[in-house]
Amino acid sequence: MSEGPSQAAETYIGLMSGTSLDGVDGVLLQRTAGQGTGWQTLAHAHRPFPPALRQAMLALNTPGENELHRAAEASQALVVLYATVVHALCTEADVLPTEVTAIGAHGQTVRHRPDLGYTCQLNHPALLTEMTGIDVVADFRSRDVAAGGQGAPLVPAFHDAIFARPDATVVVLNIGGMANLSILRPGQTPLGFDCGPGNALLDMWCECQTGHAYDANGEWGAGGNAREAWLSDALAEPYFALPPPKSTGRDLFNAEWLQRWLAPHGLTDGPQADPDTARDVQATLCELTARSAALAVQAHAPDAQEVVVCGGGALNGDLMRRLSEQLPGVHVARSDAHGLDAMQVEAAAFAWLAWTHVQRLAGNLPAVTGAKGPRVLGALYPA
Repeated sequence: MSEGPSQAAETYIGLMSGTSLDGVDGVLLQRTAGQGTGWQTLAHAHRPFPPALRQAMLALNTPGENELHRAAEASQALVVLYATVVHALCTEADVLPTEVTAIGAHGQTVRHRPDLGYTCQLNHPALLTEMTGIDVVADFRSRDVAAGGQGAPLVPAFHDAIFARPDATVVVLNIGGMANLSILRPGQTPLGFDCGPGNALLDMWCECQTGHAYDANGEWGAGGNAREAWLSDALAEPYFALPPPKSTGRDLFNAEWLQRWLAPHGLTDGPQADPDTARDVQATLCELTARSAALAVQAHAPDAQEVVVCGGGALNGDLMRRLSEQLPGVHVARSDAHGLDAMQVEAAAFAWLAWTHVQRLAGNLPAVTGAKGPRVLGALYPA
């Protein structure tokens, strides 16, 4: 067991279940008073989504019958999983719930339409407070959207606190279901935006063709060939040409998008008769994630010396190889090299955002989201 926090320290839990729909990641962070950005990870826990919950969340990304009831049930099931992760974290770190200042619980995004003035993350923070006995901070994105912002990405300020260098421009690339990047220049306000699909299309195609929820280490797709003509069609998606601030999600990059892209090439989103063609599609989708991210880096951070990669995409060796090839002269490495596991970064960010709420500090960056100004993010559910 790790040692519990000292009396001069605060502890926060961050919970994240992203658009990849693979499960819940939680981290327990300690911040020692007077250390500024001195954060230490005391524990990390992951729990996969039960298949029924994963399917329910995926179905709620598109309109359907009896949505309100299904969303309420899915929210409760999600929070039961959240509570399991919280208890696992406290046990691993030998920390009592009463020693945790607050939980930052992001919820599960099922709609993201800042263009229409709303974003929706399924959650039941009141139930999470009841189940854990800990203050919960939730609903981080809606205040930024209410202030005219995109509500995303919210992680650049955290990335700046953890990964910024005084001597070089660093880009942090988070590859979850979608991909977002943070541009960290010495002495300047961080910039950031969603650059396109991350794992969502890759996972969707892999599951359809192989029955596996994801392509482990990218090995299946690595056996295919990225087709330049197919890639050019994908990169013609208007989202890629939009200037930041911008954000995206499964509202755009979903099964319908995949089918529209496949159809002109005589393909469908169902199982393919030719296994080599199926692998070529996977290779092309992997190249799309790498190329769209690299193009965003080259366009908005041509001075970048380092790209720090986190999220599930960092575990895809084929994707990491393609990123390095697309960014010659730039050091591309997982966040693990900086002391924070690639699968912990987003959850840690929401622990940090819970801290900003408790301190009544702004958690958003208007230069990133386009909001009218800095805002304290989240709503508090006291224990």
